[in-house]
Amino acid sequence: MQKPKHILVIRFSAMGDVAMTVPVLRVFTETYPEVKLTVVSKKHFKPFFNTIPSIHFIEAEVYGKHKNFGLLKLANQAKANQIDAVADLHNVIRSKIISNYLRLQGYKVATIDKGRAEKKQLTASENKNFVQLKTTHQRYASVFEKLGYPIDLSKHTFPERQTLNRRLYSLIGKHTKKALGIAPFAAFKSKMYPLQAMEEVISKLNVTDTFKIFLFGGGKQEEETLKNIASNYKNVENVAGQLTFEEELALISNLDGMLAMDSGNGHLAAMFGIPVITLWGVTHPFAGFVPFNQPMAHQITANREQYPLIPTSIYGNKFPEGYEHAIESITPDKIINTVLKIV
Repeated sequence: MQKPKHILVIRFSAMGDVAMTVPVLRVFTETYPEVKLTVVSKKHFKPFFNTIPSIHFIEAEVYGKHKNFGLLKLANQAKANQIDAVADLHNVIRSKIISNYLRLQGYKVATIDKGRAEKKQLTASENKNFVQLKTTHQRYASVFEKLGYPIDLSKHTFPERQTLNRRLYSLIGKHTKKALGIAPFAAFKSKMYPLQAMEEVISKLNVTDTFKIFLFGGGKQEEETLKNIASNYKNVENVAGQLTFEEELALISNLDGMLAMDSGNGHLAAMFGIPVITLWGVTHPFAGFVPFNQPMAHQITANREQYPLIPTSIYGNKFPEGYEHAIESITPDKIINTVLKIV
């Protein structure tokens, strides 16, 4: 059977999950330059793919004109671009509507296996199977293998650091310090290091005079919080709400390190090969969401002797009473020493 020559790649959200597709698609385009890729995702994520110029991007407005059966418009748009196969990297109702519609018309479809059963065992409170699962990057790669295109993620090459425009250059300024990003927020409090303890980390790193620290976040409340923290330290800049998304990515590509929760910003830095130190609360690296190409030495986990049921969920939204404080078992000094060692 003839292998496809133009693949539609579907992944709508969330930010970190879409960012995790980038290294995989980069390896694909380097390995099979003769095969076209069209990515359908939310408009906001389009800049992720700027470092892979051969990728065509279709903007999905899943809460607007592409809501519900408006998704078929996306499928027809992909057909008009002459795709001949589908890689569904999401496997949710929205992506299934598109892929099943195209499958019925004779298009070859491959869908991600999210490993739900093994993830359920990993997060179980009884008879827990505490083992390293396949990474999300490997699961994405397996979809392309089903379409006849195996890829070796170890062959990945990172893009060059992005050029800083005048505004970014003036923000970073001329300095000889290491540029460290810190993204202290997460979708769930059980995945977020307490702000008071994080400020202790920032304060002690500031005193070393080794780093120029950039604080990342989103939304008015986070922006205000980070602005207040930054105002107390000479080596700390708040960039939340100050930059366009493209500028934020350019800045991240020029960092020497990123300290983040189990959240999107770590995956953004990993797209550019930046060392990422990740703090894990009730989630755990074994679930497969470690940022791309980041070793276990960069993962700082909550104390499992104290909190043996970790991971309690894949996304951090479920946990037994008392476990919301699990991440506090990581000491500020442990974080500081890891940053000093790695960055």
